[in-house]
Amino acid sequence: MAYTILDFAEEVLSQSSIPLTFQEIWNRGVAAQFDQKLALTGKTPWATLGSRLYVDVRDNPKSRFSKEGKNPAKFFLAKRKEELAELKIQPNNNHGWKSPQGVADFLERDLHPLLTYFAYANPSFSRGRTIYTKTIYHEKSKKHGYNEWLHPDLVGFYLPLDDWEPILIEFNKLSANKVLKLFSFELKKSLNKSNYRESYFQAVSNSSWANEGYLAVADIAQDDDLFAELERLTMSFGIGVIHLNLEDFDSSSVLFPAKVRIDLDWETMNKLCEQNDDFLRFIQDVKIDFGSAKIHKSEYDRIIDDPLAYIRKILFKGQK
Repeated sequence: MAYTILDFAEEVLSQSSIPLTFQEIWNRGVAAQFDQKLALTGKTPWATLGSRLYVDVRDNPKSRFSKEGKNPAKFFLAKRKEELAELKIQPNNNHGWKSPQGVADFLERDLHPLLTYFAYANPSFSRGRTIYTKTIYHEKSKKHGYNEWLHPDLVGFYLPLDDWEPILIEFNKLSANKVLKLFSFELKKSLNKSNYRESYFQAVSNSSWANEGYLAVADIAQDDDLFAELERLTMSFGIGVIHLNLEDFDSSSVLFPAKVRIDLDWETMNKLCEQNDDFLRFIQDVKIDFGSAKIHKSEYDRIIDDPLAYIRKILFKGQK
C-alpha cells in the first residue's frame, strides 16, 4: 500500500509528545526526511497536509487523528488522546520559564543571535548547509527618502566549501557561478492581524534581492486566518516566514518556505552597497572567502553555544 500524506502525519505525531499544527507536522517530517517516501507533485505540500487532516478529522469517524483547540488548530493521535490530560495540568510545558509578559522587555536586535543560530543549526532551514549571517546596522546607513525599506536586519550566505571537492570549486569559478546562495532576513518581535501586512511587505522590500528572503518572528498570534493569509502572501510574493519559538526553541521552524530566486537583484544589491558599509563589507568578505576557498568565521555574526541559556539570560532576564 502506498505511503500517504496521512501516514506521514501519523509517523511525525507518533514521535511527538504534544499536539502540532499542520505546518509543524510538515516541518518536522521534512527534517526527518519522511517526505522522501511521499509521491507528491503539488507546489505546497504542507497545505495539502493541512486540508487532508482537517477533512479526515471532520468526516472520518475512525480518524487516526484528533483536533485540539483552534486558532490555530493542532493535531494529535487519537489513540494517545488520554495523554493530553496530563499535559493540561502542566501550565508551562516549555523549558522551565514563563513566557515574557508581552514583547516589550527586549529589543528586536536581541533576537539576532537566535536567528543566526537557527540559520546555522536548524535542519528545517539549513537542510544540511552551513549558513553564516551578518547583522546589518541600519543606523550606519546613508538613508535618503525612499531608502527606509531597503535594509534587511541580517544577511547570510552559503558556499559549499566543505561539501565540494576543491577542484570543483575552482572549476565553478570558470563558469556562471550558481554555487553561492545569499539570504536576507527581516526580524520582528511579534506578528498579528494588525501588523502582519506592514511587516511582510517590509520584508518584501528589504529581502527580495536575495536567493531566499524571510520574515522571522518571535511571537506569532495563534490565529488560523492569519496563518492562511501568511501562506497566501508567501505564495504570491515569495518571502518565507520563520517562527523563532522562545518557549521551546528546538521547535523553531520555517512555517512557510521562501521561493528560491535563481538570479540575484544586482541593482538593489548595488544600492545596498552604496547605502550601507556593513552590507558592502559582507559582500567583500564573501568574495574573499570564495576566492580563497576558506570561510573566515570571525567576519560574521558569532554562533552562540547555547540558545536556551541565551534566552534565559537576555530575553527572560534570568528566570528559573
